[in-house]
Amino acid sequence: MSPFLSRRPGKRRLCLVSPGPPAGLHHSLDPSLGLLMDVSFLGGPHPQRGVGVVAPFDFALDRELWRWVPDEVSLHLTRTPFVPVEVSLDLARLVSEHETLGDAVRALNAVAPEIVAYACTSGSFVGGIPGERAMCEAMTRAGAIPSVTTSGALLEALAELDVRRIALVTPYTVSVTQSLEEYLAEAGITVTGRAYMGLTRHIWKVPYRAVVDMARDAVRGAADALFISCTNLPTYDVIPQLEAELRIPVISANQVTMWAALRHLGTRAVGPYQALTDESARQRPVPPVPPEAPALPEEQEGWA
Repeated sequence: MSPFLSRRPGKRRLCLVSPGPPAGLHHSLDPSLGLLMDVSFLGGPHPQRGVGVVAPFDFALDRELWRWVPDEVSLHLTRTPFVPVEVSLDLARLVSEHETLGDAVRALNAVAPEIVAYACTSGSFVGGIPGERAMCEAMTRAGAIPSVTTSGALLEALAELDVRRIALVTPYTVSVTQSLEEYLAEAGITVTGRAYMGLTRHIWKVPYRAVVDMARDAVRGAADALFISCTNLPTYDVIPQLEAELRIPVISANQVTMWAALRHLGTRAVGPYQALTDESARQRPVPPVPPEAPALPEEQEGWA
């Protein structure tokens, strides 16, 4: 290593020059030692597979989606444009318009995902089963790749678990909750009990304790499974706890979205012991039949 002086007006600087590493070797400077280290064993980054995710503008649980994703898969998220509307059926329709979906998918095309997932439950059930299928067709046309939605993934998950009767937990108002029940009824799914919160904003701030309390409240009839709706409602850490307590499969909006998207790629969602992602977790004792839940009020908003 040979030193030389570099002169600039008003400055004098001592620089060190090295002839560089031999051909075929890749080196990195260790700042603590001042030495060149051979890093050729790293072999470069491993190839990644991409899942494009279209989420509503107020989606706040990016990190929860990532927790279900294996290391070799990357999520590429984009959001729908902001609209000054609270969580409602009107908002669900706005964030699921085909033009909005097409723009989002075309933006994702730049990073070449293998599949696109629309991560919003209400936005994908508000138009019923025909509306959900039309959304998938619109996204596939825009990106020339397969697509799934949260509500479509929910029906896939119920079929996988052979479930026909479910209990519901939602953070929604009564009108949005009823729309979900209508969507499920179209698919031949019976709702045996439900609990909802009547929220119109800041759903991602709901604590786990409230989710667990609602789940206990909802499982009153002879449910085969529990579904926790809304991709903005945190659920990742409570699913195994609830399955152990309730003795039935527990599925959630973010879980089924990632499970379905990854299954289309031929890989599996990761996560703690849970029925949807681990077949060994599906063998549970049949729980006792509790009393039937009361009918959902038609006008009241809030807890039920």
